[in-house]
Amino acid sequence: MVLGKINLRQILAHMAIWTGFIAFLLYPTIVQGRRAPSNFPYNLCLAIVLFYLNYFVLVPKLLLKKRTIMYVALSFTLLLLVLFVFDFYFRPQFSDNLSTTFRRPSNRISFRLPLMFIMLFCVPFTVSTVIKVYGEWRKNEDLRKATEKEKIDSELRFLKTQLNPHFLFNSLNTIYSLSVKKSDETPEAIMNISELMRYMLYEANRDKVPLAKEINYLKSYVQLQRQRLSRDANLKLKISGKEEGKMVAPMLFIVFIENAFKYGTDFQGKTDIEINLSIKDRSICLYVKNIIGAHQSREGSSGIGIENVRNRLNLLYPDAYDLTIGDNGVHYEVNLHLNLN
Repeated sequence: MVLGKINLRQILAHMAIWTGFIAFLLYPTIVQGRRAPSNFPYNLCLAIVLFYLNYFVLVPKLLLKKRTIMYVALSFTLLLLVLFVFDFYFRPQFSDNLSTTFRRPSNRISFRLPLMFIMLFCVPFTVSTVIKVYGEWRKNEDLRKATEKEKIDSELRFLKTQLNPHFLFNSLNTIYSLSVKKSDETPEAIMNISELMRYMLYEANRDKVPLAKEINYLKSYVQLQRQRLSRDANLKLKISGKEEGKMVAPMLFIVFIENAFKYGTDFQGKTDIEINLSIKDRSICLYVKNIIGAHQSREGSSGIGIENVRNRLNLLYPDAYDLTIGDNGVHYEVNLHLNLN
């Protein structure tokens, strides 16, 4: 039922509108100590019926369904009918008792009564149209935003499900490398992976995480990868700035760092990787550089992982990030500037 959809806020708003409208009409009469016209309640009831007939029937059934011509025709006919009733049944007494504030010289009486008809009936009718149309627009806009948010959330959930297999694949490669070398660091690496997986399980599904936690995750990952590299590997990790009090979407940076370790070894087995994370008051800058490796190609800038990150950035930080990826023939470089606001 239509009435069942009206909430308390709407009821109070309508009561306030009618109270203000009645006070406006009766103000001159009250100030001058005169009695309101005896037929005023009948006129008011007619105005209320007209208001809600338009609000609940004409606008929803015609105007909102794009039947504009039919709506205009019926509205015009209805107002003419009300004018007929007002003119022949209510005008005489209303005219005789009208407050002097609304009176004009006798030679302008013809202007006064149409004005009262407009105030009593046309204005409420128009206001009901505006309120209903605006209310429907707001409802549709809220629905559109909710649908858009749900779509974005669904896309983000899908993108996050792609992160875990990608991470597991790279981590298993690390464990494999350590086991082949029969390294004593293999148990430590397995424990390190379990900590990383715990972070991914409990934190990665959040919309935002403390930047400090994300940095600890990156440090743990770099330490895990360091264990499989030779001692003469050139690996630099630098983090500068204050991380306290800042929030960031989880696992935005890890793909670039994963790629650096995946491709950052050249044909002679030389590793050259530089990671620089600079934290400023309202932004974060990530710079990752690695030597162009034996298997690195243009996939580095257009692969699944990078495309995944681009999609997440577009959804989470639209118009608030700058990502450039390229190479100079020797090194592969990633620059990401993220506006935290």
